[in-house]
Amino acid sequence: MSTPVLYGIPNCDTMKKARAWLAAQGIEVTFHDYKKLGITAEVIEGWLAQGATLDALVNRKGTTWRKLDEASRAQAEHREGAIALLLAQPSLIKRPVLVQAGRVEVGFSEAAYQALFAH
Repeated sequence: MSTPVLYGIPNCDTMKKARAWLAAQGIEVTFHDYKKLGITAEVIEGWLAQGATLDALVNRKGTTWRKLDEASRAQAEHREGAIALLLAQPSLIKRPVLVQAGRVEVGFSEAAYQALFAH
């Protein structure tokens, strides 16, 4: 079984909650800091293929979204444009993104994580 991968940035409060929950359950994950390590279109396409939606991936509540102009926001309405926007501004990716056994969970919810790791 492969190690789950947790994508995000370390100083995000929601990331800290997710990491604390995983640690409390004794679940080891590989952490991918996409601000430092970057993100690729292939990774985002993989998330979409594994069940994530662009609506879930694009964080429309954060500061980065609020700073975008209308043309950039409109770009997020179409698949190619949204992916290009996420690549150009990784801070727009809702955090965390957890990939486990071919499934993707966007955001953190204790109930969703429990279901994802239920044996």
